[in-house]
Order: sequence, then structure tokens, then C-alpha cells
Amino acid sequence: MKDDLKYLTGFDCEFSSEDERCPGALPVGQNSPQNCPYGLYAEQLSGTAFTAPRSQNKRSWLYRIRPSVVHKSFVPVVDAASRLIYEWDQTTPNQLRWKPFDVPSRQAAEVDFVDGLHTICGAGDCRTRQGIAIHTYLCNASMRDKAFYNADGDFLVVPQLGPLMITTEFGKIRCEPNEICVVQQGMRFNVTVFGPSRGYILEVFDDHFRLPDLGPIGANGLANPRDFQTPVAHYEDRDTDYKIVCKYHGKLFVAEQDHNPFDVVAWHGNYVPYKYDLARFMTINSVSFDHCDPSIFTVLTCPSRKPGTAAADFVIFPPRWSVQEHTFRPPYYHRNCMSEFMGLIKGRYEAKEESFHPGGASLHSIMTPHGPDARCFEAASNSELKPERVADGTQAFMFETSYSMAVTEWAMKLSNKLDNDYNKCWEGLKKHFNPNAKPETSLI
Repeated sequence: MKDDLKYLTGFDCEFSSEDERCPGALPVGQNSPQNCPYGLYAEQLSGTAFTAPRSQNKRSWLYRIRPSVVHKSFVPVVDAASRLIYEWDQTTPNQLRWKPFDVPSRQAAEVDFVDGLHTICGAGDCRTRQGIAIHTYLCNASMRDKAFYNADGDFLVVPQLGPLMITTEFGKIRCEPNEICVVQQGMRFNVTVFGPSRGYILEVFDDHFRLPDLGPIGANGLANPRDFQTPVAHYEDRDTDYKIVCKYHGKLFVAEQDHNPFDVVAWHGNYVPYKYDLARFMTINSVSFDHCDPSIFTVLTCPSRKPGTAAADFVIFPPRWSVQEHTFRPPYYHRNCMSEFMGLIKGRYEAKEESFHPGGASLHSIMTPHGPDARCFEAASNSELKPERVADGTQAFMFETSYSMAVTEWAMKLSNKLDNDYNKCWEGLKKHFNPNAKPETSLI
């Protein structure tokens, strides 16, 4: 089984691939000839309106054994085992934190990727294409003769426990913890796991993810386009009973067909699934004073309809050097007009080393104050300010959004993972104010 990948070399380029077993499968000179090579069908997958500006237009041509329209009618999935929920009815301004979510044991039941989807929080409406949702997946079994596609938006998948083999119409992607995979709206995929698997998903309705603009940073830095990878075409010609699960308006539907849907022999275009290794991120940071805003760590962004404001940013806090002078180096205390959902892939997050664990999460809502716990504040305030490594062996991330988030009942109650003592981590912050103390001379 192939799982070859090739580097994108740029988000705005067009890419092409054909299965090596069928050389010449890509038509020459036109997208939909009267007769495609090898008796294939031509099918276009559009990720934007036909009339979108050329610089923003996203579409790919697929040359496949059967067109994707060959299936029976979709019917609602009545007894969905997943807790994929778009009713965010639990509202609170409190700081929220969850202990690591439990992966189901195979002794209890086999749970695949789709059945293991659990929604934590969200905002907006997928029907009007404005908003986001944040999920976790908790599974222990592979999807057998079943494919899934999201008609509502894009999935940015962040594995935390166990690798995923993601079979797409474009080919195969193996995604390990500390890597991410983006499967865009409408793309069919299947997930194979190799044991207990857990991770996070950021879903966006507004638009597609793209690289953030670099501005004064210049031509290089953060996530470089050349480090993103997309799969090489690999088809399966297999006649078998197969289920296609569709998420539409936040609900699951299923259709049956008599063949494997991953029968694309060749493709070309700029609307593709892709993955990225977070270890390749080029960190930009201060080398003089002050703690940079977390936006400097943005890997991908999905713009909102308000210029300069993101519907969602995917931000990471990777291993790096910290060298600022006369500066409180951990994240500063702040209140924000954005909602911040944090997760931990591995290691110990420097602002809360003892209480934030891999596989868990936290949510700091719009204008809710947050920052380092008491232990971190005391240690950072009295540490020697010499160049030091930060976050070695750690990978924390943040889903940041301009939307005001509400939480599902599963996350607040049914998961039994809500940490009701979270706010106690700040109770030890002492009063240090002394109006008679003479200020130290600033180094600046």
C-alpha cells in the first residue's frame, strides 16, 4: 500500500499526480475530453465559487473509475454513536479546563474515527457558512468499507495519541502526532488507526485555511510553503458494499454504493488535502525585550469577513530559545477579544507545567482573564535572565477565533473530564504591591 507524499512548493500553485500503474492518465490540453485515457470519468471538485478571483479560486480535476454520483440515496444516521453536536447550549464566561479525554477500550466496543467524534465547543452556523466547531476524536478501530466527507467545512486534524493513515480521493496521508492534516470541504476520506487514538479537530465554515501574511517579517519564516505535503494518486478498483457518510448541516447521513470510492487514477488542481510537520516551523521571537503576541506563532489562518480578523488561527508553541532582557518571559496576563482553545500534544506547557496534560484542553472565552499559574509566575519573576531553551519535548497549540464560543453538554457534563478546580491555580498569586519601594532603573 502506497503512502507517498510530495511537497506542495506553494499554496497558490497547481499540482498534479497520476498513479504509476496508469502512465498518461492525465489528459493533455483539456480537463474533460470526449474520452478520457483508460476509459476514466472526469469530475471537478470545486472549493470556491466558479467566479472567485484567480488568486483565490480552488478546484481540482479528478479522473476516476466511476464518478462519485454513483450511490444510493442518503438517509439520516439515526443511531449515531458519535457525539458530533452542533447545539452549543452551555454558556459560561468561566475559565474551563479538561483533563485528558478517555479513549474507549476495545473490550467495551470498537469505535472508529467517525463514531468517535465528540464536539467540545463552537459558534455560528454551518448553514450560513459562518463559524467554527472544535472536536476531539476518541477511537480504537479503523473505518472498514466506510468513507466520510464534510459538506459543511474544512477539518484541521491534530493527532495527539497514535498515528493515522488517512486515505483520500487524492491518495494516502500518514499523519503522526506532531503533524497536522487538513482535509478540505467535500473531500472523501477513510481513517485507519493502529491502536488507541486521540486528537483534536478544528472545523471552519467561513473559508479555507491558508498561510498567514508575513508583513515586516519578510519572505521567510513561520510555516514555509515548501514544507507542506500532498498525497500521490493511488487508486483502488474494488467492487464491494461501501458506506459513504456525509455531514450536512451538522447532521450525519449515509448512502450505500457497490464500489470503493477511492478510485481516482489521476488528478490535478490546487484544491487538495495536505499535511505539515510542526517540527519544520520557523519560530520568530523577540531577542531584546517583551513577550511577543501569540499571533507570531500562527501556522495557518482562516480569514473572517472582517479584514485583519481570523475566523480561526492555528497557533503552536514549539521548542525555542528565550533570550529577552528585563522581561517576564512566560505568557503575560491578558483579556482578549478572541476565544482561545488550547490543547497539548506532548510534554509540559511552560505556563502550567503541573496541571495541563497531553490529550486535555482549556478554553478561555472572550474577555475572560487568564495567564500563568502562581507557581509559574513566582519562578519566572525570580529566574536568572540568561538565554535558555523553552518547551523542549513539548508541543502545545491554540485554536484562536474571533467567535464567542459556547460549549456542548458532553464537554461540560457527560465527558466527566471538566476540571472544576481550574481557577484555583491562580489563587496563590500574592499581593506584592509596596508604595514605598523604589523602582529599579529600567534597562531600556
